[in-house]
Amino acid sequence: MRIENRAAPTHNPRMQPNSIDEQTLSVLQSRVGRIHLRQRLGMERAYEHQRFGQGRNFFHIENVRSMRPLLRLMFQLVLLQAYGRRSARRIQVRHNHIHVDGLPASFEGYTLLHVSDLHLDMAPDFPHVLATAVRALDYDVCVLTGDYRAETFGPCQPALDGLRQVRTQLGEAVYAVLGNHDSISMVPAMEAMGIHTLMNEHVVLERDGARIYLAGIDDPHYYRADNLEKAADAIPDGAVSILLAHSPEIYRAAAHADFDLLLCGHTHGGQICLPGGIAVMCNVACRREFCKGAWRYLSMQGYTSVGSGVCVADIRLNCPPEITLHHLHAA
Repeated sequence: MRIENRAAPTHNPRMQPNSIDEQTLSVLQSRVGRIHLRQRLGMERAYEHQRFGQGRNFFHIENVRSMRPLLRLMFQLVLLQAYGRRSARRIQVRHNHIHVDGLPASFEGYTLLHVSDLHLDMAPDFPHVLATAVRALDYDVCVLTGDYRAETFGPCQPALDGLRQVRTQLGEAVYAVLGNHDSISMVPAMEAMGIHTLMNEHVVLERDGARIYLAGIDDPHYYRADNLEKAADAIPDGAVSILLAHSPEIYRAAAHADFDLLLCGHTHGGQICLPGGIAVMCNVACRREFCKGAWRYLSMQGYTSVGSGVCVADIRLNCPPEITLHHLHAA
């Protein structure tokens, strides 16, 4: 089997995508289908380092490489670099109690550990920091809502190595979706670690004979590879359903698809915020009320994680990193 790339080639050797062997291509095609795989790989090769125009936002600051040294110098000059770096490693555990109509009695108190925006290859010490933070937590399933890599292009192996270190400290059931920093080529390696990656798919969560449904979509922010219809069409009417997405920008469509809960990330809560947690920028094409913490749209509840990692600059100000335990309760 051979899948050709017909996208315009990139000419910067630093920005060449990861090579994918034939076995990986075969596994991916069996999972997501020939057309989706062609589209995703083609978009990665053509647009993965683009600064303007692709995706839901016009400008993508994470693809401006010169921003990193500029930000580092700026925070060093105002004596905040060391403080911000320490703040980026003080991961908080947040608890979010969610009351759901029709939740089966056996799922009362069911808990999901939500980790987002890990960016595991941003700093050598961070995988250990995150692994330590999740080690002693009590939950039923873990969900990861994307962005395992620091860059939007380049090698994936350092991020996968960091993810493997974190995975050893997670429970048996782990589900994930891809973010705008992730390549679809990472999926087979993630699944080999025991991380079930949902590519516009859903799974059934069972407890004492009762069921709820967990769906996940491919990146809706940059690659626009999400397909809610494919992910949710087979979920029975009236069943309790949870959607994993990298970004909250899918909230309208998710609410009208009758999801009860949307778990997402991407925004970092701003990462660098003014006093009071006021984000300087959220890098997302939706209202700020959907960019951090718990929110509601129509009958659907949502939660946007501020993330556990950092992007562009290894620093957090007035926006501590988090991992979140979502506790389900009957309404």
